[in-house]
Amino acid sequence: MLDTTTSLEDVLYPPIEAHEQGRLKVTELHTIAWERSGNPDGIPVIVIHGGPGGGGQPSYRQYFDPAAFDIIQFDQRGCGQSTPHAELEDNNTQALVGDIEQLREHLGVEKWHVFGGSWGSTLSLIYAQHHPQRAISLVLRGIFMCRKSELRWFYQDGASHIFPDAFEPYRDHIPTAEQDDLIKAYYARLTSEDAEVRRAAAKEWTRWEMATSRLFPDPEYLEKAEDLDFAVAFARIECHYFINAIFVEEAHILKQVASIQHIPTVIVQGRYDVVCPPRSAWELHKALPQSRLVMVSDAGHSMGEVSIARELVTATNALR
Repeated sequence: MLDTTTSLEDVLYPPIEAHEQGRLKVTELHTIAWERSGNPDGIPVIVIHGGPGGGGQPSYRQYFDPAAFDIIQFDQRGCGQSTPHAELEDNNTQALVGDIEQLREHLGVEKWHVFGGSWGSTLSLIYAQHHPQRAISLVLRGIFMCRKSELRWFYQDGASHIFPDAFEPYRDHIPTAEQDDLIKAYYARLTSEDAEVRRAAAKEWTRWEMATSRLFPDPEYLEKAEDLDFAVAFARIECHYFINAIFVEEAHILKQVASIQHIPTVIVQGRYDVVCPPRSAWELHKALPQSRLVMVSDAGHSMGEVSIARELVTATNALR
């Protein structure tokens, strides 16, 4: 039954401020921004944001008991407070995995719990597969493995059958002659030399994703598309990764799943998630028999939905 009485504030921990912030130069070109909040002597957890290109958020701190956890966040290359803004050069999955390890070493953390949703689940899984000895556990939400079928479902033909009204302006921003490959068409515009062309494409790309992220669309979510600094980084970096199949072989995560069989894993998945449909969560769960799958019956994709948030907090509380 849909919970219409509980608010997000009822299930999350109260807002807190970061007690430490910094910048880590990971290459000659890229510098990533990071922060720590909660208990400096607590259980370390790395929060891996979505997108790619989404950036960390102060609200992500609220999914953890601040007395128990050393909550570490960072902005992936090119987004949030990391520089240069919206940069695509030397921005790929392997580089991000390396950045996470550089950050761990920089902060003096031996191992940590890994928490990520959507693209954050993708990067969490690939990081754990590369460095299984550093991941104490995985808490994942809205599983995305970036296979061709998943990209086609959301960006070309699938979610469009459920949200035809939101899909139409996203599709129609592209001339009819190019609509058979919308990711390719958007990539051409998001990498255009013309800033106005980039901004217009970024707005439509971002609006489509925000319109479909919740079971009940939220007008405040749609406003993210109006923040062009956010939208340009979000759309450019996402499209860059997707046109390059996130720089790994098809079905890479499932092919490499043996390396993380021993890592305790919780998967929180919205039953009506149209951005990252439940099939991927189910297939990952079947490939990781020790994992616990929580299928949330009254939610879509967003960690800001009350029922998703409740299950995520339950999962992190269990790590204390």
